[in-house]
Amino acid sequence: MSLAQEERRWTIESVLRWATDDFRSRGIESPRLDADLLLASALGTTRVQLFVDAGKPLAADELGRFRELVKRRRAREPIAYILGTREFYGRSFRVDRRVLVPRPDTEALVEAALERTRAVSMSMRALDLCTGSGCVAITLARERPTSLVFATDASADALAVARDNALRLGANRVAFRLGDLYAAVDAALRFDLITANPPYIAAGEIGTLQPDVRDFEPRLALEAGSDGLALLRRVVAGAPAHLARAGVLAVEVGAGQAQAVGDLFAGAGFDAIEVRRDYARIERVVSGVLHPR
Repeated sequence: MSLAQEERRWTIESVLRWATDDFRSRGIESPRLDADLLLASALGTTRVQLFVDAGKPLAADELGRFRELVKRRRAREPIAYILGTREFYGRSFRVDRRVLVPRPDTEALVEAALERTRAVSMSMRALDLCTGSGCVAITLARERPTSLVFATDASADALAVARDNALRLGANRVAFRLGDLYAAVDAALRFDLITANPPYIAAGEIGTLQPDVRDFEPRLALEAGSDGLALLRRVVAGAPAHLARAGVLAVEVGAGQAQAVGDLFAGAGFDAIEVRRDYARIERVVSGVLHPR
């Protein structure tokens, strides 16, 4: 029986069970979590309250709102775009199709950056390349409130999202610049830290990605040449000219790329090269200290 036919009988518990089964049958990952988040959004409540009110019947307008959200998820639109927000490092960032969805993996980039710059924590000057939603730059600025962070992106649309997030989250010491990597900042500036979460998917692998990513997230933020290293090569090669003495470079990389990127670091004059794993134990972040010249 369809949802429409039984709508008078649907409770929070039963509609969540239906949506979970529906999402699971379509191969959607985390079907129950997605169902919970969508229903909480439709009802303007929390996941905890859904549990408390599990036996509560839903009104027709509530079912209607939920049904529209389910249709969007069935089409594989990312949950973050449907809800309009995504949590990153304990903060809620606004996101839409103009930017890549912030991922827990990228929190490893922030952690590596903060740990490796403790010596300059009170006066850090940082540069975040390919900033997208601004999640890394804004997090660095909020975690180190006396620091100054520059954030660049080649997409004006992405920077509009990032600026909005900075305003909402009180990151007053982030300066956004439009342009291609280092070309967006004054060549005379020197930074204690440079971070980047650049595109790192090989062109030939784009078609193998989950439809949530392939069909919705901006291609500019995903694809990086035939081997996925096109942007990473430029980030590493350009870093020495923009780092202060003993400055730190930290970049996010794709699965299986850490060794190759570490070699790029060594070739560019970096010492103390380290690899950090993400929550899934994948080698996700390469960082190093520029050898004093």
